[in-house]
Amino acid sequence: MAVLTEEQSMLKDAAKSWVQEKSPVTAFRKVRDSGVELGYDAAAWNEMAEMGWAGVIIPEEFGGSNFGYLSLGLILEELGRTLTASPLLASGLAGASALILGGSDAQKSEWLPKIADGTAVATLAVDEGPHHNPEKVETKFDGGKITGKKTFVLEGMAANLFVVSAKGANGVGLYLVKGDDAGVKRTRLHLADSRGAANVEFAGAAAEPLNGGAELVEKVLDRARAGVCAEMLGAAVQAFETTLEYLKTRVQFGQVIGSFQALQHRAAKMFTDLELSRSAVEAALTAIDNDAPDTAELVSLAKAKMGDTFHLVSNEMVQMHGGIGMTDAHDAGFYLKRARACEAAFGNQAFHRDRYARIQGY
Repeated sequence: MAVLTEEQSMLKDAAKSWVQEKSPVTAFRKVRDSGVELGYDAAAWNEMAEMGWAGVIIPEEFGGSNFGYLSLGLILEELGRTLTASPLLASGLAGASALILGGSDAQKSEWLPKIADGTAVATLAVDEGPHHNPEKVETKFDGGKITGKKTFVLEGMAANLFVVSAKGANGVGLYLVKGDDAGVKRTRLHLADSRGAANVEFAGAAAEPLNGGAELVEKVLDRARAGVCAEMLGAAVQAFETTLEYLKTRVQFGQVIGSFQALQHRAAKMFTDLELSRSAVEAALTAIDNDAPDTAELVSLAKAKMGDTFHLVSNEMVQMHGGIGMTDAHDAGFYLKRARACEAAFGNQAFHRDRYARIQGY
């Protein structure tokens, strides 16, 4: 477990208190049942922004606190515990990262303050098919316009700013497209985890290039991947703790089911996998903060391990709760659905094992 500074400990405690009081899983259930197009509670998002969470990685000169990625990961972990839906990952992490790393002074001045105070939602639009494959880019940038289609864009219905990968004269790069451009068409997706994803078509939409080319795409994606891992970690830990509590209280055949050795072994397996996953996720976030040369491999290691662990724990949560775990009235199904969506986001376990192996030269 990472050693936190006093400021990071205070940030984590504040996030934990807020989600428990204002955003328990019942709040997510209400958002899901309401069918709200954005996929999140706008009032809750405003509260997060007022607490400064959307500006954690943004430099102070642009309205943020510049606390770094590990600090933002602590917040995402707490949000993950209660499955809180918000644009923090897409906007406060991925969108902000693209501007911080590749934006001009003018682009940063225009967008980062709005992202930091929550008045603008940015998101990353990279994939063009059913699976994560950032190297496959058919979207084109020509004459200041972007044309192409992007799939599974997180917070795609809410975004005021799209950060889009496209092929230009100098190869693949990232471009800024305003959400209200006449050339932007969104189609809402109804995914298993009930979040606000969309497919987005860009038909000659006005675009501004960011600096950095294909290298920028990978750097921004690695930051988004590490952020997803932090949220997955929180959700998996909560799923495990909920299951463990059930094992300690559910009586069957005259004794609590947690006394059965077979279930104890399965719980021990989950615990050890969660501890390994935490180490991997925190190492990836710390590597980003330190701009370490092995950031890419640490991120892929974390995403692959965290995907396996959340998959296992969410399955066990349903199975160990028995029949009630399979009902919509119980929260177990929410964690299983979120696990599957997070596994696919920005590359599943197979994608990242392959990437890790290629980086290592296997």
